Amino acid sequence: MSRAFVRDDADTERVMVPARAPLPEGVTNFVTPSGLAALAEEVAALKAEREALLALGDAPGDASRRLAALREQLDEAEARWASAVVVEPPSVDDGVVRVGATVTLDQEGEPVTFMVTGVDEADPLEGRVAFTAPIAAAVLGWRVGDVVPAELGGRRVSLRVDRVVQALQHARPTNL
Repeated sequence: MSRAFVRDDADTERVMVPARAPLPEGVTNFVTPSGLAALAEEVAALKAEREALLALGDAPGDASRRLAALREQLDEAEARWASAVVVEPPSVDDGVVRVGATVTLDQEGEPVTFMVTGVDEADPLEGRVAFTAPIAAAVLGWRVGDVVPAELGGRRVSLRVDRVVQALQHARPTNL
């Protein structure tokens, strides 16, 4: 029987792709220089995997589903990479909280330290918090010594900016 008359469930089955970290509509996609490099590496890896699967020819069910997922993942990664706006580190550490800075706050007597990153770079378990997260958004633009009123978890708190460490600007590779 011809393949034209056989229903292949793998071709019609909906492919689930893990969601990317959300970037709210209309919000600029700020990234650190290392975040831009990571997005470029992700795009390259997805393209390489896609090319390897396409080289197999008429892909069997699992490969066909993976190709469908790769198309969606690649579209999303390329869109994020294309929309990325790199926040260059300052040439001097001026104590201002910005994307790329590592911040130590005093949150009502408790120290809290994290690096402010782009949404695709964020990993709270590793101490990297997206600039869109409430705690990071609350302190962006403030300086060491400032006391920032914020609403976190539905309650009003005061955050004192105790320390800001910038990843100071240095010569970047030209291949980015």
